[in-house]
Amino acid sequence: MDKDALAELFATASLGAPENAVGFVMWRVVHRYVREVDQALAPLDLTHLQFQTLALAAWLNRGGGPVTQSGLATSGDIHPMQVSQILKTLERKGFVARARSAEDVRAKRVEVTDSGGDVLRAALPLVIEVQHRIFGDEGLPGGNLLNTLLRLDNA
Repeated sequence: MDKDALAELFATASLGAPENAVGFVMWRVVHRYVREVDQALAPLDLTHLQFQTLALAAWLNRGGGPVTQSGLATSGDIHPMQVSQILKTLERKGFVARARSAEDVRAKRVEVTDSGGDVLRAALPLVIEVQHRIFGDEGLPGGNLLNTLLRLDNA
């Protein structure tokens, strides 16, 4: 496609520039956030996705009921195979334990270990600091950004 055709395409069939597209800006912000969380968590030998999975498992475990890999996948809107791979890594690190469910032999229960709780206790303030640095008060509970994102997530 020649440059005149490309110029015409973006003049007539787009929002004018990438930074005018919500999806593009969100993509960049999300990648920046993940990159900065990865950097903050590197000394703890955790990635953003490992942290999110561990934190979600701990959150779901807080009531004492069984948490399964499929429940984690559903709650986190993560592909089940990706959850399985992340949990294998977290299990190797000693942060979670997985066992076959007594109720459903196809399911695996997930429990956060004491080591997992310790690393989560160290990781949470680091992630919260990155979140506040990037999103400011707008990203705090009750903030406009968080409220807007929650509304969109529940739509």
